[in-house]
Amino acid sequence: MEENLDGVAPCSSLAVEAIIRVGAAGAIWGLCSGPYDARQQGLTGIAKASYVANSVRSFGIRCGVVAGVFSITRCGVQKYRGRNDWVNGLIGGAVAGAAAAAGTRNWTQVIGMAGLVSVFCAAADYSRTS
Repeated sequence: MEENLDGVAPCSSLAVEAIIRVGAAGAIWGLCSGPYDARQQGLTGIAKASYVANSVRSFGIRCGVVAGVFSITRCGVQKYRGRNDWVNGLIGGAVAGAAAAAGTRNWTQVIGMAGLVSVFCAAADYSRTS
């Protein structure tokens, strides 16, 4: 049912689709983990509901942004290079990982996260394209 839209759809459309899909998954993750974390902190009532809502918002936005950055970078690199291989995922993963860790303002964490995410994305792209 799902087809490969890499060469057909514009990069912006692919990025919006990734933001919506992964952002929704992040929001669901926040909805599942928020009540547990709120209970661990001893929150009840309105404070717990507010904590869960913030958790849903935070996870949804973070996951959506990382997915969007990865998707737009991978697609842009693919169009620039004219090839559909694992290198596109490697570069996209590095940029997305750096974007995810940029809030820490710690270069060691930014470089580590960029390396980790790029390896996983390159492996996924390699297995998909080989």
